[in-house]
Amino acid sequence: MAEQRPKVSTAGVGIIDFAELPPGTETTVIPVSASDGGASRGVLYTRGDERTVVVVSHPRGDMSRHYAAPALLEAGYAFYAHQPRSLNNDVDCEHERLLLDLAAGLSHLKNEHGFEKIVLLGNSGGGSLLAFYQQQATTTPPGRLTDTASGDPLDLNAVDMPSADGVVLLAAHPGQGTFMLTAIDPSVIDEDDPLSVDPELDMYHPANGFREPPEPSTYSAEFLERYRAAQRARVARLDAKARALIAEQRRYKQKTQEPWFADLPLEERAYITRRAVVGNYMVVHRTEADPAYLDLSLHALKSTRKPASILGPRPDQTNYAPAGFGRLVTPRAWLSTWSGLSTRADLLKSVKSVHEPLLVINFTADSLAFSDESKAHFDAAPSEDKTLRFLDAEHFGYPLPEREKALQYIVEWLAPRFPAAKNR
Repeated sequence: MAEQRPKVSTAGVGIIDFAELPPGTETTVIPVSASDGGASRGVLYTRGDERTVVVVSHPRGDMSRHYAAPALLEAGYAFYAHQPRSLNNDVDCEHERLLLDLAAGLSHLKNEHGFEKIVLLGNSGGGSLLAFYQQQATTTPPGRLTDTASGDPLDLNAVDMPSADGVVLLAAHPGQGTFMLTAIDPSVIDEDDPLSVDPELDMYHPANGFREPPEPSTYSAEFLERYRAAQRARVARLDAKARALIAEQRRYKQKTQEPWFADLPLEERAYITRRAVVGNYMVVHRTEADPAYLDLSLHALKSTRKPASILGPRPDQTNYAPAGFGRLVTPRAWLSTWSGLSTRADLLKSVKSVHEPLLVINFTADSLAFSDESKAHFDAAPSEDKTLRFLDAEHFGYPLPEREKALQYIVEWLAPRFPAAKNR
């Protein structure tokens, strides 16, 4: 058992926030420029003499005040939160480009700050992002990706990608695309009409097993089989739409590069140019429709869930609300981030490349990162040094005593594996 560290209060904090930092903490904001010129930044917390840095990131969420920071700093570890180019707005988020941001940030930590060890802490959607990074970083060139999910050139073989020495997955869901494949509403008939519905595929129709929350619903195996197949079919249709929009834009862009383009009349050149640069967006209606939200017999392993989704206790209503996951995206962002059929940021696939020490912590009341999925991620990892823990909390670590246990687990796991600052 590792030495017991002083507790840092988590009282009165937000969902991914901390109340205060330990005395003597220095905060450094680090501007980062990726190899493609993309701008992002990191926030580094140190107290002096740290040899290991723990890194968090998320495709769009701000992790710069992540609740894990105080406990890790107290234990002698630096804490670094990387804010990628899609911070607070993932409308055009492409995961392959986020890897460029992370590569630049981790290179800075290694080369400018001299940290001996890097540990990735993947929380929520940060799990699939950081595992995807580790997968590519540990792949020897020329075996890395050379394009994005949409087929645009992006050669990771030409990028310095420092790999991590350990990985922690904390309430990490399977990835935004994998999540969407189970949460998208297959009963949508018309992609331009948010109210269009096929009642035979509507999980919120009483005839299919729906009961008004907080009463749990029950869906038959036959319904679920049809439902899941229809979800994949809708995602495939959206993929086809995205690829068609991209192909049309590329076709006009190619025309602007032809030697005869400059000789065309101005009106014709304008017609072509506008179509080569136009910004197309996809509106994806109703993305809050996973039967597991309301049928507690699904993902039942160690589950302490109540009928609800991460967005609230009435997914039947939030499914129609203006906000929602992946609601407005570019075609390229849809393919790279939100399509479960096209994304590369799939945690179950990426974790198969994690040979480094691995800690997986699942919150059993979580309605986004289910316990059986966390176990599947744990089982799939080839690491010979891996640990799986379960705690009775919801996605953001509430109640707070359970969150504090999770942080203690992380500190106890780090201590024998990664050097901390002396005298702490």
